[in-house]
Amino acid sequence: GIVYPADKPSRFDQLHYIAGFFDTVEINSSFYGPPAAKTAASWVRRVQDRKDFRFTAKLWKRFTHERDTAWTTKEVDQVKEGFDVMMDQGKLGAVLLQFPWSFKRTDESREWLGDVVRTFHLYPLVVEVRHTSWLAPEFLAGLREEGVGFVNIDQPLYHNSIGPSTHVTSSVGYVRVHGRNYKEWFRDKATVEQRYNYLYKPEELAPWAERAEEMASYPDTREVYVITNNHYKGKAVANALM
Repeated sequence: GIVYPADKPSRFDQLHYIAGFFDTVEINSSFYGPPAAKTAASWVRRVQDRKDFRFTAKLWKRFTHERDTAWTTKEVDQVKEGFDVMMDQGKLGAVLLQFPWSFKRTDESREWLGDVVRTFHLYPLVVEVRHTSWLAPEFLAGLREEGVGFVNIDQPLYHNSIGPSTHVTSSVGYVRVHGRNYKEWFRDKATVEQRYNYLYKPEELAPWAERAEEMASYPDTREVYVITNNHYKGKAVANALM
């Protein structure tokens, strides 16, 4: 009743419906567990009539948030099982390595990130870091050398939080807008819904439209993805359309 019709047909397909409005969907479920090949094949089939449509997908949190122990070959294979299906069909635009604000640029973190990048280098990777310690020229240069994209973000700006930017370090430009809910962003007991409950005003989005166009104008840029992550009650859809 907000994003999808209130009275849906019995065989209503949400993915096919949303693909009628947008050229991309960022898959969030792959953060919590890697998709099976059968699931990925279903996603691809349901957008087959949209030639320009591409999925982007978060990497399983096992590789970005659960860093106490080394991952296994079996876990890597689980990720590749679903991603390869989308990649082989030309429908995987980017794999998002999303790290939390607490992931700061230390020797240990740099080693971990390097290992992740090398493990999944056959995919079009983009990296999201949220702490300003990563904004070092050598880090951005390293991403360019590895062909890994930098994720430009809009988030509540606290001390040491990365602000808006237009960095493109691979053929894929990437933007994620998270909302500006300062009240809930770092509150320990805030739910996901509370944290991302924010509707952008037109004047707040206009600079991001300009940044996206600037990123797309760079000579080596093949495509730019702009993802709205302020998903509570369809606000991401409203702002993406805006």
